[in-house]
Amino acid sequence: MVFHRAFRAKNRDFLTHYWSERGTLLDMEEKSYTIKDIARMAGVSAGTVDRVLHSRGDVSQASREKVQRVLDEIDYRPNQFAIGLASKKPYRILCIIPFHQKHNYWQDVADGVARAAQELRPFNVSVDYVFYTHADRESYADACLRIMEEEQLDAVLIAPNFREETLRLTSHLDERQVPYAFVDFNMDDTHPLIYVGQDSVMSGYIAARIMMLRYKPGLELVLFENNQKDNPAEIQMQRRLEGFLQYLLETGEEVEMHDVVLHKEDPVGNQEILDNFFDEHPRAVLGVVFNSRVYEIANYLERRGRKMDVLVGYDLLEKNVDYLKSGVVSHLIGQRPGLQGYCAIKALSNRIVLKQEVTPVKYMPIDLLVKENIDFYFELM
Repeated sequence: MVFHRAFRAKNRDFLTHYWSERGTLLDMEEKSYTIKDIARMAGVSAGTVDRVLHSRGDVSQASREKVQRVLDEIDYRPNQFAIGLASKKPYRILCIIPFHQKHNYWQDVADGVARAAQELRPFNVSVDYVFYTHADRESYADACLRIMEEEQLDAVLIAPNFREETLRLTSHLDERQVPYAFVDFNMDDTHPLIYVGQDSVMSGYIAARIMMLRYKPGLELVLFENNQKDNPAEIQMQRRLEGFLQYLLETGEEVEMHDVVLHKEDPVGNQEILDNFFDEHPRAVLGVVFNSRVYEIANYLERRGRKMDVLVGYDLLEKNVDYLKSGVVSHLIGQRPGLQGYCAIKALSNRIVLKQEVTPVKYMPIDLLVKENIDFYFELM
């Protein structure tokens, strides 16, 4: 140990001399500056320095400039983590997301939120929820109204649904200067602190590319859609479809393609629709579902003893994964909902607690899962 210390000291002296000979200042050990040090160097009181560093209280322009010159000279970087821990102020973040059940996509989002909230407890950050029924305008409007009526509100995580109601909520938050984050879907004409989610158009583009790898002339494509596809709350599906069609347009391949529209609340009617379609189109063996319900198509195919060469769906719901493992579903595209919730809450807390700048967009990876790699997949947070 003595040898190592001597060796290190000797080489430090050599390096210091080496670089100083070349006109380079080598600071082998960073100096720590206290508020009193900065005050002495600037010729002001310690209280003045404290007010400048924490942007509070009245400070004359002349004193502020003196302090800032010293901060620039010493390249001062405050320990934001320590500042956050020392803060006595409580912070409240509200999350407006859909009601969910176990093994649901939104349950994963909520799990990510909960993990971030647990890490933020030392910073006096609390996280509460306001739930709404997905694709139900009245339920979503009520949830938005509840948010707007909250008096103690430091930040909001939003899973946006209907455009008009979302714009009303975000305008209200903008006026109050309350930062908000979007997860799952990024809405135009708004000013979120950050969007955390997948690039929906690109995920649809990739879905088409996967499908066309198995395409041969004479085969037919099926786009399984639902009767609410034009609902403003389903814009995520619309963007995936846009990306899907964009890929086909770029390839210039002449492909026979069919839209099969199913009804969310009519499983018996859907079975008849699917029976008639597959009886009439035996070469329709390439299909894609643009939402989380690929398990419904997979269940039909399994019960009817039918098979598709490619069936692509979204999200790692338990039922979807089961059908992926059995081979009825060929590919699932994951979008890491847990990580979305986690990153959104951490970004909001970085702004309101640590006063840090936040990158406005954080795209999630477009995870492509098949039965051979699903057992090795887990979501990092």
